[in-house]
Amino acid sequence: MYAHPPDLPVETPDLPPAEAFSDAAAAVARLIELYDGATDFLRERFKTCLSAGTGGVRYRGFYPEIRLATASHAQIDSRLSFGHVAEPGVFATTITRPDLFANYLRQQIGLLLENHGVPVTIGASTTPIPVHFAVAAGAAPVTVPQEGALDFPLRDLFDVPDLTTTHDDIVNGTGFTFPDGARPLAPFTAQRIDYSLARLSHYTATSAEHFQNHVLFTNYQFYVEEFEAFARAALADPSSGYVALVGPGNAEIATPDAPLPLPAKLPQMPSYHLKRTDGQGITLVNIGVGPSNAKTATDHIAVLRPHAWLMVGHCAGLRNSQRLGDFVLAHGYLREDHVLDDDLPVWTPIPPLAEIQVALEEAVEEITELEGFELKRIMRTGTVATIDNRNWELRDQSGPVQRLSQSRAIALDMESATIAANGFRFRVPYGTLLCVSDKPLHGELKLPGMASDFYRTQVARHLAIGVRAMERLREMPLERIHSRKLRSFEETAFL
Repeated sequence: MYAHPPDLPVETPDLPPAEAFSDAAAAVARLIELYDGATDFLRERFKTCLSAGTGGVRYRGFYPEIRLATASHAQIDSRLSFGHVAEPGVFATTITRPDLFANYLRQQIGLLLENHGVPVTIGASTTPIPVHFAVAAGAAPVTVPQEGALDFPLRDLFDVPDLTTTHDDIVNGTGFTFPDGARPLAPFTAQRIDYSLARLSHYTATSAEHFQNHVLFTNYQFYVEEFEAFARAALADPSSGYVALVGPGNAEIATPDAPLPLPAKLPQMPSYHLKRTDGQGITLVNIGVGPSNAKTATDHIAVLRPHAWLMVGHCAGLRNSQRLGDFVLAHGYLREDHVLDDDLPVWTPIPPLAEIQVALEEAVEEITELEGFELKRIMRTGTVATIDNRNWELRDQSGPVQRLSQSRAIALDMESATIAANGFRFRVPYGTLLCVSDKPLHGELKLPGMASDFYRTQVARHLAIGVRAMERLREMPLERIHSRKLRSFEETAFL
């Protein structure tokens, strides 16, 4: 699979051999040692080739891996939907950026050790690290020039990204195994994670290190402005637990009055991170309009294994009884976005998750100070339809309107079902709370000047509700949030 010119000798870093570990912290320390050793080696050899030319040698470093072999049907804690393998066998996963994922890895390895009572083996895998990903890591990242810009053929001397090994076969449940027959221990391979880390930096203009465990998605700039205002107020309150706000370009402030400089050109999906020292803060991503953007954002954020993501954006109200500014809490989705049809069949139900639904409803009650029957004045619970044609009104409406009626949909947008479906696919808890911005079936179109003071006020309340819901979810034990509804009968041990 990883062929290279036969006349070139291969040079690899001198790193520790595979070793068994019964301590999670020590295992992660070894993963960091192996990864840093391999990437430092590739980075230095690449810089040498750029400055002094090539020496007729092929350079190769390997991702570290975690391997578990068990011959017993362990009696695991059945209350947890993760942290154990389903049956005896050999399980493995390649690892990248163990520094970034250190807390996650210590937790997941610790559960394996506790549940199965056997050590994990940490060593180098047989999967080469592409030089593009290796030189981008570390304190002084290096950029690989485009094809043809170098004085030597890059592919002859270094491994490059290989799309045949970068895929979603594990999370899509298509029967993935490693070349030696080991079954997957984690939902993503190292190459897939490296690909997404690079894409995240490109699309959001912030480094993966800044992303928090609770992610809000929106499709409107108003929410970004409200999020920054909320973040500044939180930074002014020492009891809030929030310590910094990061914007596009990795600009970071720690005081409420500090300027937050933005790059001259904003990225496609500007992201803002209200940070806590434990990573349990809140990230807001303005994904813009459309299911393709929604899929792109969630495809890549999923590798960071967030604890929840919520859509808080605009929608079209489909009931005449709704008003502009009303809220819609989704408990079902009509998927007409089509971008996930090849990954998740449309017949797959996307269930509401009780913990998310309760957190959102309680947050609405808290922020609006309405409850019970009075809450129905401003919020409806029902099916949200997501489509891929923003101007569906300009075509024959009979088909779409009939489907909307048959599905009992109460709102229409272009992102929510995509985000929920990808949450289901990637085992990331998901939810949706939308704000009605127009009513196309009832003559209220989204036109300039139609945003009333009431509607603008609702945007601020809407953002506050999303933030409060995330704070409620943060207070829950991890095992409560990660519902069994998201796990199949043959799952990876890692979340």
